[in-house]
Amino acid sequence: MIRPWMVIGGIALLLALLGGSIVRPKGVQWFRRLRRPEWLVFEPLIPFIWILVLTGGVWSATLVWEQAPHTSQTWGLMVGYILLELAILAYNPAMLVARDLRLGTIVGGVGFVIGLVLTWLVADVSSQAAWLLLPFLLWSPIGTYTTWAMLKLNPSQQN
Repeated sequence: MIRPWMVIGGIALLLALLGGSIVRPKGVQWFRRLRRPEWLVFEPLIPFIWILVLTGGVWSATLVWEQAPHTSQTWGLMVGYILLELAILAYNPAMLVARDLRLGTIVGGVGFVIGLVLTWLVADVSSQAAWLLLPFLLWSPIGTYTTWAMLKLNPSQQN
């Protein structure tokens, strides 16, 4: 039997793979050459942080689905989860393809707003599901601020 977490996790993984395929090596090389803030000592942990954030999102969506499957409210929240993941996944391709830290900062801010609204809506269905979105709500402003700080350190690298 196919479980809800398998479907939700599969969709999240598929979107992540598709989003990752958009990034080109030239954009990655550009990003690697940029100056970083001195306080950015946690950069090697960022992939693991995102794994935690995305896993929390999948688990949260699963709890919401199991609470009231196939209702219009639940389908609407599933669309919200997909929008949030698309916003998260849009950060790298948007910034690296355009080679524009400003765009990365904007995408990060929009993602945070989507996450905040989704968390508020999810809290009416499941407080546990809302709590599972907390890692995103904590990390997103840090990542967005880091991108903004890099923009200040690399003004000549903007298009």
